[in-house]
Amino acid sequence: MFPGARYATLRGMTDAEAPVLYEERDDLAIITINRPEKKNTLTEGVIQGIADGIDAATKSPEVVAIVLRGSGDTLTAGYDLTAGNDTVGTSGGDEPGWSTPYGAKGPRPREGAWDPVRDYQFMGNNVRRFMKIWECPKPVLGEIKGWAVGGATDLILCADLLFMASDAHIGYAPSRIFGTPTTMLWVYRLGLEHAKQFLLTGRAIDAATAYRIGLVSVVCEPEDLASSIEAEAQRFRHIPPNQLALNKMLINQAFENMGLRTSQMLGTFFDGVTRHTEEAYRWVEEFDDKGFRQVIAERDAPWEDYGQRPPD
Repeated sequence: MFPGARYATLRGMTDAEAPVLYEERDDLAIITINRPEKKNTLTEGVIQGIADGIDAATKSPEVVAIVLRGSGDTLTAGYDLTAGNDTVGTSGGDEPGWSTPYGAKGPRPREGAWDPVRDYQFMGNNVRRFMKIWECPKPVLGEIKGWAVGGATDLILCADLLFMASDAHIGYAPSRIFGTPTTMLWVYRLGLEHAKQFLLTGRAIDAATAYRIGLVSVVCEPEDLASSIEAEAQRFRHIPPNQLALNKMLINQAFENMGLRTSQMLGTFFDGVTRHTEEAYRWVEEFDDKGFRQVIAERDAPWEDYGQRPPD
């Protein structure tokens, strides 16, 4: 798939240009989201780059395990809501830039109309690519530093083991407006009480809390995070690949038997609904009136978290 053990993308970009970097070394595949100037926010290029990296690592006989991380100081701040409609389906027409795997014939939608099937197919395509992590027969370890917000959790909670920096935070802020989790792994990883505690409120979860409630496997100092996760990933070389693959499939199947795929279908559809309520329309319109940062600040101020967290 890729022309060597180290490359940027299929399209021959340089490392500086590529939204996702891939490297194979020391029995590992390292997949790195590479938009540090944008807090590694998720775009079509990022999502596809991660999926391509998982495919490449799965096929590589040299790779024992995979580490997924972000460049700079953050894993990812979620979907890039300032990048237009190429990441989150916010309209349903044939407008320039609208990208969807669903191309059924039909009349051109009227202004402001929402096509729920088109939206579901659009976001469902993101879920299918995130779930490549879940379905990969090799262990995938997720590295959480800085922030993992909103759509970032749809991505990273698909990983098998999570390592978190002691000063990092994770949370699904769109619970407050404009979203529901699409991969919906929160309830399966946390149980009912904690899933409701953090999904009904959208509260940010600090590293100590994430470890206490069983959301992450390891918490370590920020400067030790990369070396710790790579050391753990390399230990998988001592277990036969078939053994790892079968155990992972068995564990995952138990959760799928609990209805994971059905939850994801509903979560993905409901996500589209939440983006097309009257409240959501008005919230997005405020971006032009107040600016994106101010609107987000007003969303989080009552909860005193994310960008509105009081100084320590």
